[in-house]
Amino acid sequence: MFQKILIANRGEIALRVLRACKELGIQTVVVHSTADADAMHVRLADESVCIGPPPSRDSYLNIHQIVAACEITGADAVHPGYGFLSENAKFADILAAHNITFIGPSGDHIRIMGDKIEAKRTAKRLGIPVVPGSDGAVTDEKEAKRIAAEIGYPVIIKASAGGGGRGMKVALTEADLEIALQTARSEAGAAFGDDAVYIEKYLQKPRHIEVQVFGDGFGGGVHFGERDCSLQRRHQKVWEEANSPALNAEERSRIGGICAKAIADLGYSGAGTIEFLYENGEFYFIEMNTRLQVEHPVTEAITGIDLVHEQIRVASGGGLSVKQEDIKFNGHAIECRINAEDPRTFTPSPGTITHFHTPGGLGIRVDSGVYSGYKIPPYYDSLIGKLIVHGRNRVECMMRLRRALDEFVVDGIKTTLPLFRDLVGNADIANGDYDIHWLEKYLAKEE
Repeated sequence: MFQKILIANRGEIALRVLRACKELGIQTVVVHSTADADAMHVRLADESVCIGPPPSRDSYLNIHQIVAACEITGADAVHPGYGFLSENAKFADILAAHNITFIGPSGDHIRIMGDKIEAKRTAKRLGIPVVPGSDGAVTDEKEAKRIAAEIGYPVIIKASAGGGGRGMKVALTEADLEIALQTARSEAGAAFGDDAVYIEKYLQKPRHIEVQVFGDGFGGGVHFGERDCSLQRRHQKVWEEANSPALNAEERSRIGGICAKAIADLGYSGAGTIEFLYENGEFYFIEMNTRLQVEHPVTEAITGIDLVHEQIRVASGGGLSVKQEDIKFNGHAIECRINAEDPRTFTPSPGTITHFHTPGGLGIRVDSGVYSGYKIPPYYDSLIGKLIVHGRNRVECMMRLRRALDEFVVDGIKTTLPLFRDLVGNADIANGDYDIHWLEKYLAKEE
C-alpha cells in the first residue's frame, strides 16, 4: 500500500479523496493555487504545496509543478480526481517515468479511450454495442453524404477529440449536412486543436445510461451497475440516479455483463465508466471515461462499496476487494449537482458564502468543500457541492430528496438549488419519464 498520496485536484473531489486516504491510513499531500489557499482540503491535508497562480494552466494543469511537489514531499502516488489531468495520458506517462504511481489506468488506455473514433473501434471489437456511423474520421462532404444516406437522417457530427458538447452538430436532412460539417470541424479545431470529426445516427429521444466498471489490473473486471444521467443541460449532467428507472433487472445484468467482460478483455486497471445512449431497449456506446465520475456517490450508495478505496487498492497492486457475485444493489439513490450559478440563466455566481447549512438524517450525504465565509473563486468549475440521497426504493428516495432540498441553505451567492426544488415536484421526474432533451425543453418553457 502507498505511504503518501498526492491529490492533484481541488474542491469537493479533493476532499473526497483525502477522506478515503485517511480511512486507509495513508498520508496526504494536496496541491493548490494561490486562489485555493483557504480551501477545506488544504486545511485538512497532512501537507500542502502551492503550485502556482489561479489560472488552471499555471497550477492544476502544470504537470512539472505537480511532479516537483511529489518529489519534494516524497509522495509515491497521485490521485487525479476528475477533470484537470485525470485523463491526460502524458501525465500518467511522466509519473511512471518518475516511479510515481498514477491512480488510474495506463497512459495507453487513456489514449485509446480519449480518441472518440479509436474508442468506438475498440468498443466494437470488445463486443460493446455501438451507434451506427462512420468507422473513422470524415474528411469531406461527399463522404459525409454517403455515410448519412446509409445510416439514415437525422445524423450527428462529433469532434473526435472532443467533449462537453463542443464540436457537435445535428443535421436533420441532407440540406443541413454541409453547414453542420463545416461548423463542427471549425469548433473542434478551435476547442481541441484537432478538427477531425465523425458521423453517427442521431437518436431522437434516448436516455443517457452509464455503467460503472473496474478492472483489477490482472485481466479481471466487474461492473457496479448503471447510472441514469439523462437530465442534462447543454450536454452537462445535472441530476443522476442509480439504478436507472428505465431498465429492468434483465437489461441491467445484460449490459453490465457485456461491460465487465470488455474491461477484462482490455486488460484495464482501475475505475472506468462506459457511457451509452439507450432507446427502444437498445444500448449504443458513445464513450468511455477513464477516471472516477462526479456522480460516483450514487453507485456507492446502492452498493455500499467505496470506489475510491477500490481505486487505491487496485493501483497498489492489491486487486479488487469484491467479485461480481459479491456486488449487491440495495435501494435507489439520486445525486443533485449544486452549482454556483443563477438557476434560470446558469451564469456563474462567484462570491462569498455567508451561510452554509447542509441537510442531515438517514440516507443523506453531502460532498462539498465549501463552508460559511468561503469565497468561491471565479476561475474554476461552478460545482460547489453534491447532494446524494438514498432510499429503499425510488419513491422513498424522492420524498427524502424533497425534504433534504428544503433543509439545504446556501446564502450569499446564487445556486441551482431552486431548480432542483422545482424538478422534485414535477410529474415527469416523479414517474422517471424523461430523456436527454427533457430538461432543456422544460427550461425553455419556464422562460
